[in-house]
Amino acid sequence: MSNTFGKKFTLTTFGESHGVAVGGIVDGYPAGIPIDLDFIQHELSRRRPGQSRLTTSRKEADQVEFLSGIFEGKSTGTPIAFEVRNTNQHSNDYDNLRDLFRPSHADYTYYNKYGIRDHRGGGRSSARITLARCVGGALAKLALQPKGISIRAYTSQVGPIALERDYRKYDLSKIEDNDVRCPDPRKAREMADLILKVKKAGDTVGGIITCVIQGCPAGIGDPEFDKLHARLGAAMLSINAVKGFEYGEGFDGVNSCGSLQNDVFIPAADISKYPEGPDAPRICTGGTPAAATLTNHSGGIQGGISNGQDIYFRVAFKPVATILRDQQTINKAGEAVTFQARGRHDPCVLPRAVPIVEDMAAMVLLDMML
Repeated sequence: MSNTFGKKFTLTTFGESHGVAVGGIVDGYPAGIPIDLDFIQHELSRRRPGQSRLTTSRKEADQVEFLSGIFEGKSTGTPIAFEVRNTNQHSNDYDNLRDLFRPSHADYTYYNKYGIRDHRGGGRSSARITLARCVGGALAKLALQPKGISIRAYTSQVGPIALERDYRKYDLSKIEDNDVRCPDPRKAREMADLILKVKKAGDTVGGIITCVIQGCPAGIGDPEFDKLHARLGAAMLSINAVKGFEYGEGFDGVNSCGSLQNDVFIPAADISKYPEGPDAPRICTGGTPAAATLTNHSGGIQGGISNGQDIYFRVAFKPVATILRDQQTINKAGEAVTFQARGRHDPCVLPRAVPIVEDMAAMVLLDMML
């Protein structure tokens, strides 16, 4: 299995949903970085189960314990090992799934690849494994903060309820003010109502998370097969339940012409000639010569390399595959069976996936900057 992420900065994860622990080993992390343990624990708390009515009722503290690589509050440059103990497994909830394959889960594919599978909560394919990404991403954020790079993601759509695509129309400091992690309070209430409605019906709903990276200097990324947007896309598509990725204007850009899509450069000194506001041109961070662009349809990446503008992208999540309704499937003998899932599951993965999107983006950036 491909358990290691990254090239220079790497994260190798281990564990299963109902095993003893989930954890990882970070290697290639720069020495001398102050390690804020409270910040890392906060990142885990943003992802942990049981944090609101909108999420699974599984109660896990998700307390991280570091085993190596940190001394007197700073990274030593050696491998950083960590683990989070599982304390609230209800494995018996999955006994009826031992010999059957749930629709749209990894049960059938894992069984055909390995000839064995852990039926308890999906084992290694469970979204619980993403907590290791949150620890790795939190460490990456700590290394990026001194460089002035910020990464913020938010729920921009749940089912048919959607925000406008332009993130500049919203106050991103409000993301954590509600359980949906949506910067628009009115839309957040509508989204929450929809999630609770489908939860009551034993169903699930999907949506979209938008992520904005600010302060990334020009020149990050490699041509050809290691383009920055390709690495971001691969990272996002590796997250459980993700079905799509687009950056910049994305698919909407096909409705326009090149004359409208091109991001025109102007000298940085000329930016004062334009009126202030969300649509005003912005200076490219760390670029030479100093420049600004009138628009940012490219999403901060051109030729696979950052141009110093905001990097923004959208990640589509499918409805969670586990629904609390009767479903048809087959068992290991190939026989048709009817079953209903039991246990504690998210009716919508979006609120808990917001920090995962941020943390994967942070690991991509740190890896490519190294």
